[in-house]
Amino acid sequence: MNLQDIRTLYAYNNWATERILTASAQVSPEQFLTSTGHSYGSLRGTLVHTLDAEYGWRMLCQHGTFTPELNEAEFPTLDTVVQRWQVEKEAMQAYLTSLQDDDLTQQVRYTTNSGQKRARILWHCLLHVVNHGTQHHSEAAAILTSYGRSPGDLDFTVFLSQQEESTTLE
Repeated sequence: MNLQDIRTLYAYNNWATERILTASAQVSPEQFLTSTGHSYGSLRGTLVHTLDAEYGWRMLCQHGTFTPELNEAEFPTLDTVVQRWQVEKEAMQAYLTSLQDDDLTQQVRYTTNSGQKRARILWHCLLHVVNHGTQHHSEAAAILTSYGRSPGDLDFTVFLSQQEESTTLE
């Protein structure tokens, strides 16, 4: 794994997030907050959990410490989620830009909430964030689809095809 690979995966993650947030803008405020059968309850809960994971893992990788979890109540509307996600996206991009290929093999050490000590390779942590996002993008897509607001295909290959098309048009 190299930085170009990681940056491609994060570009994909951002693309998928944008599709989810765009579709989320089409649901009512009630639908945004309504509890569903998914693991984080509502569409808001799913989005905040995904954002929280991106923020928390970036802070761990960049600064060596997990941060307190984002509180779902701090995000009463989709706009508040979108604004905070933009801040996180920019912070993650700045962090990724600061890295060198050799950094990707460094150890990230942390202690879980249950007190278990762990060590992971940096690129494994960064890949985990994207993989975690894929899981919860899928849950958000299922919620949105149940509201008649599907975000469309979120496949990596669709992202790559769109990137190729936009490069061809330039």
